[in-house]
Amino acid sequence: MPQPNVDEWRGEVRQWLTATLHPRRAAETTGHTAADLAVFHNLTDEEERQLLDRCRAYQRARHEAGYQALTLPEENGGQGLTAAHAALFAQEESAFDVPPSTELISVTVRLVAMSVSLFGTPEQRETYARAFLRTDLLACQLFSEPGAGSDLAALRTRARRDGEDWVIDGQKVWTSGAQFAEYGLLLARTDPDVVKQAGITAFLVPMDSPGVEIRPIRQMSGGASFNEVFLSGVRVPDGLRIGRPGQGWEVANATLAFERTASGSGNRRKGGTFDDVLALARSLNRTGDPLVRQRLADLYVRSALRAATVDRVARASAAGGRPGPEASLTKLMASDLLTRTGQVAAELMGARISADTGEPGTFAWTEHLLGAPGYRLAGGTDQIQRNLIGERVLKLPGEPRVDKVPFSELSGN
Repeated sequence: MPQPNVDEWRGEVRQWLTATLHPRRAAETTGHTAADLAVFHNLTDEEERQLLDRCRAYQRARHEAGYQALTLPEENGGQGLTAAHAALFAQEESAFDVPPSTELISVTVRLVAMSVSLFGTPEQRETYARAFLRTDLLACQLFSEPGAGSDLAALRTRARRDGEDWVIDGQKVWTSGAQFAEYGLLLARTDPDVVKQAGITAFLVPMDSPGVEIRPIRQMSGGASFNEVFLSGVRVPDGLRIGRPGQGWEVANATLAFERTASGSGNRRKGGTFDDVLALARSLNRTGDPLVRQRLADLYVRSALRAATVDRVARASAAGGRPGPEASLTKLMASDLLTRTGQVAAELMGARISADTGEPGTFAWTEHLLGAPGYRLAGGTDQIQRNLIGERVLKLPGEPRVDKVPFSELSGN
């Protein structure tokens, strides 16, 4: 099927967006509330559901209009367009008031849907990938575990075959939106007698299955968007296995690469921005200070570099199908920029940030400061990203490994 002319397609996109959304208003960078500057949502369940409903309505409209999964091959449920088309759509969409996304929407559309599209059977792609892309079904990510830390391959959740089912026992943690999800993309160890990466399998787990218990985790920033998930004798049919038995590590790597790419992009506001810090400096009459100007200039340059890197990596990922280890660059730059943005804001305010004095847009920055450290962990820690960049991008020698033995032979297993 011939690719649509980019210029003609731009007109179609703009026409659809105009009919679907309101134009974006000029950003207001003073008098921010805590919600404006929060890295992670701090919403009640009812507020979260209302936000999810808005997001799902837009995602469905976008899917029905043929603007979802633009670069995914048609045989995998996408539109089969080029990276140029995807970049053009993002550019046009940025001029409109798109409903702010949530972690669960992002995980469903940009991680789980893509993984099922790439590794699922034709029946799974038809039944689940399309529903995830439309957000008819929502899916969380059941990867992290309390005992595995940054070493995801050391996971201990077990799945054993029992006839046509798999029986799963274990615990997952830091699961965004689990309480609202219909499914979870789960990694479990199915063969402990091979090296740890080789014995992992991926499954789609219905979150209302008997034996699944979800407990919210209250964050220091106030919200409870993360959860612990306990699995006790949960039965999952083999038809919900994603990929071959033992292919879970490959599924995980592809999913995490999509996550790292998504971490540096998207339309959901994640904390304060350079423009917000600049507005803060002006409101405090600090822009004449040479040291402040130097800090602002450094923050601006890092913001511009991150935006350029996100665009470059997104284009390369779209053109090649799966994002590679270079996606770690966008993730690392995003978490570093969040941290530095909070530091500059705190330096500008001094003691104002420790108490609510009533001055608009000051104490609200505590939401940013308390949320930013979590972003250095989400989607793989900063240290893991540096390892990936060093070994897979810069081709530096790998770190010494002592775990290239069957998982069952490792200490404590």
